Amino acid sequence: MHSLSRRRFLKTSAAAGVCSLPLFSIARAGESANNKINVAVVGAGGMGGYAYRRARDMENLVAICDVDFARASRALGNHPNLPRFKDFRVMLDKMGDQIDAVAISTPDHTHFPIAMAAIERGKHVFVQKPLAHNIWQCRMLQKAATEAGVVTQMGNQGHCMEGMRRIKEWYDADLLGDVKEVVTWTNRPTGPWFVPPSSFPPPGNEVPDTLDWDLWQGPVAARREFSRAYVPTRWRGWWDYGVGSLGDIGCHTFDAPFWALDLDMPTKVEIERETPPHPDYITMSSLVTYHFPARGKKPPVTLKWYERGYDVPKPDGWPADKPLPEEGGMFMIGSRNTLMHPGMRPRSPRIIPEERRRELRDKISGIERLPSGGRGPVEEWFTAIKGGPEPGSPFDYAAPLTEMVLLGALAQRSGKTIEWDKENMKVKGQPELDAWIKEPVREGWEYGETA
Repeated sequence: MHSLSRRRFLKTSAAAGVCSLPLFSIARAGESANNKINVAVVGAGGMGGYAYRRARDMENLVAICDVDFARASRALGNHPNLPRFKDFRVMLDKMGDQIDAVAISTPDHTHFPIAMAAIERGKHVFVQKPLAHNIWQCRMLQKAATEAGVVTQMGNQGHCMEGMRRIKEWYDADLLGDVKEVVTWTNRPTGPWFVPPSSFPPPGNEVPDTLDWDLWQGPVAARREFSRAYVPTRWRGWWDYGVGSLGDIGCHTFDAPFWALDLDMPTKVEIERETPPHPDYITMSSLVTYHFPARGKKPPVTLKWYERGYDVPKPDGWPADKPLPEEGGMFMIGSRNTLMHPGMRPRSPRIIPEERRRELRDKISGIERLPSGGRGPVEEWFTAIKGGPEPGSPFDYAAPLTEMVLLGALAQRSGKTIEWDKENMKVKGQPELDAWIKEPVREGWEYGETA
């Protein structure tokens, strides 16, 4: 079992010269920057299918790694002669000199060890949202990526959308005025992802022959008997593996206000919640309130996150007889105008009410446009590796965004108000929460530096 020790990271980094971009196959002397990238995918089923297909269709797919060969059967069946692995460490050890970039689409609790192992070998890294499972991991990944000089990206697809740019443009052009209140909501937690078991611990099942269950559990210190209550889709509701609805949707729905309003860390997070079915499991309904301080001349902001079961207040300008979009959405309430987008991502932002949008049509059309994003987060990542623009959600952006999400999850899990000391990475007056800020791991999965 490889240990993700700080000593090993520094030794490997020095040997590889990762303070600058490594000499990958796409960047060797005399070769065109348009040469294809050698990509390995870790997690090829479910959400992993997206990164797998982009690597297959756009670049050189050189290896597939998945702890469950049945889950990854479609990708593996399409490439019977391609190297396949269950353990990402074995893949990186055996094929490290043949891999330029690693795309990670695994459950939340394994994002960090896989990404860190790739970064310490000088590989460019894509990670699905949320970036990591705890705040310490987010900070370590951000720091390691900066030291290594690799191109990174988190998979919050909405950041690539034109709607994201419109929101930023309209706010920067003072179309909204001072924004002091943001309202976000979701219809989750709901099935098929969030289904509490009938008993705790859940009934055990026979481990499928295709699955390495021990490896699937990764760094989690508490070993669990295999159960269909965890895999393949229900792990998000368990605190050891997922981050609930916030981890699932928050990095999407918070993205636009976090970026457009130039938010940093909240100083306080308040919680109302249903009683969780078990300490190991998420609450099935909650209201999370974030308090952000002023940023220069920009006023303080309150952001509310309503989950299924809570009534979302309709802002001025929304018709009283019209229901809010059921899936979710976001309102950004300004002193001049209110902006909203339906759904978890900013696909179609608009000013409300409709008559106000018509009045502002000429002004909106005259606002200078930001450059377009890529077709998707993986596509942006590939382009950046080849020398193009920086992707929209590199770890320098994705780590703070995910930290914000994880602070809400701390409040949900503890049931207590969180007063956040950003500099010391502590919840004020609640040292018992340290074990959730930097979670214990089992032997062989340690990474030694503190943030």
